[in-house]
Amino acid sequence: MDPLGAPSQFVDVDTLPGWTDAYEAKQLDSHQNPVEKAQVVVRSPFPHRKDINAKIILWKGDVALLNCTAIVNTSNESLTDKNPVSESIFMHAGPDLRDELQKLKGCRTGEAKLTKGFNLAARFIIHTVGPKYKSRYRTAAESSLYSCYRNVLQLAKEQAMCSVGFCVINSLKRCYPLEDATHIALRTVRRFLEIHGETLEKVVFAVSELEEATYQKLLPLYFPRSLEEEMQSLPYLPADIGNAEGEPVVPERQIRITEKPGVPDDASDEEGLEADLSFIGSHAFARMEGDVDKQRRLILQGQLSEAALQKQHQRNYNRWLCQARAEDLSDIASLKALYQTGVDNCGRTVMVVVGRNIPVTLIDMEKALLYFIHVMDHIAVKEYVLVYFHTLTNDYNQLDSNFLKKLYDVVDAKYKRNLKALYFVHPTFRSKVSAWFFTTFTVSGLKDKIHYVESLQQLFTAIPPEQIDLPPFVLEYDARENGPYYSSYPPSPDL
Repeated sequence: MDPLGAPSQFVDVDTLPGWTDAYEAKQLDSHQNPVEKAQVVVRSPFPHRKDINAKIILWKGDVALLNCTAIVNTSNESLTDKNPVSESIFMHAGPDLRDELQKLKGCRTGEAKLTKGFNLAARFIIHTVGPKYKSRYRTAAESSLYSCYRNVLQLAKEQAMCSVGFCVINSLKRCYPLEDATHIALRTVRRFLEIHGETLEKVVFAVSELEEATYQKLLPLYFPRSLEEEMQSLPYLPADIGNAEGEPVVPERQIRITEKPGVPDDASDEEGLEADLSFIGSHAFARMEGDVDKQRRLILQGQLSEAALQKQHQRNYNRWLCQARAEDLSDIASLKALYQTGVDNCGRTVMVVVGRNIPVTLIDMEKALLYFIHVMDHIAVKEYVLVYFHTLTNDYNQLDSNFLKKLYDVVDAKYKRNLKALYFVHPTFRSKVSAWFFTTFTVSGLKDKIHYVESLQQLFTAIPPEQIDLPPFVLEYDARENGPYYSSYPPSPDL
């Protein structure tokens, strides 16, 4: 305890500057202007969120000195590790903490366990055990480190904690590369706050001087403080950004084990794979998926079940997605041929495709496919609509039907399921005929979603004009062909 009248050594989290504070001050000093909405072509999978950023604090200091609901201690499986973080926590918490830890009987790697804070300013201590890192067991280490952060946050949520102070869980003794570990830490916290943000008011990353630079460099990737910073950070995101909860999911590193080990699948799943799958004993731990090359051979022979086909397709899509995240697609992005705008009358995301901006004969169409996947993957998880401007396109802008078929075959099922409408603006007779043949004989399930729109007045009955960013040449063409837009125009029965 501090002597009476002496200043406290503990630091109240409410007095610490937030992640956005220094940035906003810098903007005021340099008189920078925010990025206009129309300039934003590609949104990051971690978009600018002011409400989430307000919860984040980066602080260089000792986590044991934080006055918050709980602080995190990184330790070993017996909870007796003597790293700088643990030793500081033990020193400030007092001897009662060691007695309490003996009752826990250790903690497994990736788990999180709770004790009181005793003499600390924090009410609780959440103890977790980070993984030992070896390059050949990288997948297991990543999953374990993710579990550390996720279990700490889940425990904080279950205990209705307002604030959590994180140390850097990957201790130097366990040899985890700092930058790799920081990616996992930041994206796990980001994804948790996206889903359960209302349960936490503050998340503090307490770092040392050695760790601060890495956190300063990587925080803008997952917590961009403006649209400009979001755009600048996008090219530096790693290929593996995890799933919806931040968990590592790189397909090349996944062990080929079917879901629900030991539980027989539906009969339909077994028909085509019965000869390739086997149990070890009567209660197998895992059911292996068989030789991949053999599965491809069966696909060509039409002998693989529908469930196996879907799994194969998902693996293929994940490979495309990883390549899209790793590739430099800035040349395709600069065309401004695909971008997100507002929402339609039903609140669905609107994506715009500008046909005239696609120089088919001059660009690498495989990179164009990668760019489409890169932009659309996080959009297609919920309902969306596409607006295709065919305005003033010519032979150099016509997308080949083979490319469209490949695109349709490659994309995930969510793209097709959540696409609710495709508005074909300013179509020509030739383009209508081509679209009819394509949707009739090449792909199925798309014809009923296409709406041919002859004028912007018709389009605005489905998408308010303030919710869609229109290329200037489209406005000029429509005004010349159909006259200026009047808000009193009656809704079109075709839409």
